[in-house]
Amino acid sequence: MRVGNLTRTAVMMGMLGAVLMTSGCSWFRRGGKTVDSTGDDMLQPGPLPEDSSVIAGREAGTGTRITDDPAAKIENVLFDYDSYQIRPGEMPKIERAAAFLKGNAGVTLVAEGNCDERGSNEYNMSLGEHRADAVRAALVGMGIDGGRITTKSFGEEKPADPGHGEAAWRVNRRVEFGFYR
Repeated sequence: MRVGNLTRTAVMMGMLGAVLMTSGCSWFRRGGKTVDSTGDDMLQPGPLPEDSSVIAGREAGTGTRITDDPAAKIENVLFDYDSYQIRPGEMPKIERAAAFLKGNAGVTLVAEGNCDERGSNEYNMSLGEHRADAVRAALVGMGIDGGRITTKSFGEEKPADPGHGEAAWRVNRRVEFGFYR
């Protein structure tokens, strides 16, 4: 009797796998990878590290914002619509931010997540936070102490472009780097 139950379970699992492979479940067919609209693999944000959010007795992101150092002027990390996945083409921006932080031990960072105007305020605040967290996780993965990085979401409240079309929305879906001494 017990063997019969195991056989039935194995057959059911095989049938489920066959259904998923032949159905519209493209994630399963891609082997669990997420791809962008061009078919390129997209980076998956990993688990977020623990955050002490205090460095040298002060909270990360407090002090004076650095605006006079050209190395601190790093382009915004842009995101696809309704996504917080970091596209491979955006990684060089994050690498420049990591290099700046590695070369400036007393500097902290606020990763500021932003969205376009579509979606509810609550949804956009959450999505902006996820975007900032993804950038933070990438920086920590590059060896930056998580205590030097905080995140903040502005949702749709701080557009880079106040327009109402795809050109404006594209630049509004971003994470900005705010470096502080």
